[in-house]
Amino acid sequence: MATTLGLLHLELYLDQANSLKDKRRVLKSFKDRLANGYNVSVSEVDGTDSRRRAVLAIAMVGSNKRYVEGALQKIINAAVAHRNMRLIEHYVDWL
Repeated sequence: MATTLGLLHLELYLDQANSLKDKRRVLKSFKDRLANGYNVSVSEVDGTDSRRRAVLAIAMVGSNKRYVEGALQKIINAAVAHRNMRLIEHYVDWL
């Protein structure tokens, strides 16, 4: 059986974060929603000391690449639609 691992990186800009506390509040809500809604692992991997920039790594494992690809695209769409942040860049690594 084939196993597919998709690793999505999202670079985000939080326009209205005036402090690290504001940023953490927005990111925690978004990360929790992704983890619960899409059964993925999410971690902030860069920009941890910046109050307006964040890079999230999102990992998803599955047996069907098309399914994993579709789910990661839905996550990208959710980041684009989020009202408290802007998606600057994204890319997917396949392992």
